[in-house]
Amino acid sequence: MTKRDYETLWQALPNPALVLSADGAIQDANAVAEDFLGMSRRALMVRPLGRLIGEDSRLVGLVQRVAEANRPLSEYRVEFNWPETPTRLIDIYAAPVNAGDVLVSLYPRTSAERMDRAMTSRDAARSVVGMASMLAHEIKNPLAGISGAAQLLAMNLSAEDQELTTLIRDEADRIGKLVEQVDAFGDFGLVRRSAVNIHDVLDRAAASAKAGFASHVRFVEDYDPSLPPALSDSDQLMQVVLNLLKNAAEAVPAVGGMIAIKTAYRAGVKVMTARGRSESLPLQITVLDNGSGVPDDMRAHIFEPFVTSKVSGSGLGLALVSKIVADHGGVISCDSEPGMTVFRLLLPMANESEITETGLQGLDEDAA
Repeated sequence: MTKRDYETLWQALPNPALVLSADGAIQDANAVAEDFLGMSRRALMVRPLGRLIGEDSRLVGLVQRVAEANRPLSEYRVEFNWPETPTRLIDIYAAPVNAGDVLVSLYPRTSAERMDRAMTSRDAARSVVGMASMLAHEIKNPLAGISGAAQLLAMNLSAEDQELTTLIRDEADRIGKLVEQVDAFGDFGLVRRSAVNIHDVLDRAAASAKAGFASHVRFVEDYDPSLPPALSDSDQLMQVVLNLLKNAAEAVPAVGGMIAIKTAYRAGVKVMTARGRSESLPLQITVLDNGSGVPDDMRAHIFEPFVTSKVSGSGLGLALVSKIVADHGGVISCDSEPGMTVFRLLLPMANESEITETGLQGLDEDAA
């Protein structure tokens, strides 16, 4: 094998992988590791691993033991703490390689679990679609009658009794608005997927957020300029991103609030579609905020309909996000702890024929 062949294999590994010297200096990192750790290969190689995660880390200790024993070793259910990311539970496999270096492969334990939860939430969100038409017909019309009757009654009542009719009308309006939100699940129809410039969608969503609901927030944007077009509906993807940004803006502190938007290419991520086909999801969008985090008892159910921690929330926003992403053939997941919440959105990539047939949405004709 040539050096180029080895480099191709190295970058094709589906899990984060590092090469470290016996003293913990990072010698190399594959593309998946760069994404998993949120740092470039060049940035990783300028500092020892112990300085990043602590000299008493189980990973640092494992590297030292492998170098001394000159044989492969593994650690399971390791709490992995990395700067500016939530604590993650991983399995670690380490093996000696040439010249005393150690190859370390990281296996996030929660990846499959998060994906399974996302699929379950997708089905729950789709069940709401079936409810929408029934609710619109069976509830909206009677509510309008109740509200109208209360208005007529109020014309012949005392001021004290009118408070009760006002309450009836207000509650009817509130239920009507909730039904309208549920009905919104059925408004999208078929997803018209085409080649879409992800970064254009993110730029427009961020600009809208900065000019409105997130004017108090500091934005950090870290895009991979080499990312290929996504196979997506640009308008619906815009709605997904705006929803995530709005949730983040509401969660961060009024002073010192931060939202980071990142893109990356993740090789090796595949899901089984409803038609039984395996589809690659190499394009990742990450939305990170420094808010209070998702309550422990809600994290496993955050994408399910009617689950919310907001006093006045309906619990339909993230369920709608989950449905739209699923209709795109993608997957969304969430990691959260106090002070940091991370949403990761995985999308399919457009192929050459789709780019040629539809053009590239999000770019001017000259740029495309």
